[in-house]
Amino acid sequence: MHTHLPFIEQLKRRFQKPLPGESTQFLMAPFSRQRIHQIDPENYSPQKSAVLILLYPIKNSIYTLLIQRPLYDGVHSGQVAFPGGRFEESDINLKTTALREAYEEVGIPIKEVEIIGQLTDLYIPPSNFLVTPFIGYVNLQPDFILEKKEVEKIIPVDLFSLNDIGIKFEKIITHSSGNNIKTPFYDIDGLTVWGATAMIISELNVIVKESKQDGF
Repeated sequence: MHTHLPFIEQLKRRFQKPLPGESTQFLMAPFSRQRIHQIDPENYSPQKSAVLILLYPIKNSIYTLLIQRPLYDGVHSGQVAFPGGRFEESDINLKTTALREAYEEVGIPIKEVEIIGQLTDLYIPPSNFLVTPFIGYVNLQPDFILEKKEVEKIIPVDLFSLNDIGIKFEKIITHSSGNNIKTPFYDIDGLTVWGATAMIISELNVIVKESKQDGF
């Protein structure tokens, strides 16, 4: 696929190097969160899942896409996330999962997405998911189609604005367990983005910053 923006080529080169990893994810972790290696291995059997961080051009910048989940009786009710979901037996691999879920949830055409890298796997204790984030690129802004049962709204975000320290805050949030926890979060479009999504963005931000320094 033709990638006409120089930054995408810089990003591809960055993904040939080691990932920033868990230490950058944990910069945005809830303070009560435990690391994966502290979990009893005998009780650790997570469900595999994947999300797609879609990059697409608008004018002279690059955007990505977040979604807000509808309100429902579940641990991720109303939360902001990247399109994605659990691995199904019909999926060839987790990359297939990310692309399929993005198509089902917001209508991103699978064949038009070029996967250019993936971030560090992230375990989400409340839902017992082990998430693999994939970064994909399309060279035209898609016409998004919402699956209303799974997506309340779409949130387009300038990729480079995610590195703005002015959107990082900290507050008390009520966890799905009912406990109140002090946690860092991003204020994006007036929405509180925290937990796994914030941790994924934290590692993504390092990749983006290092890619820009590499010549963009």
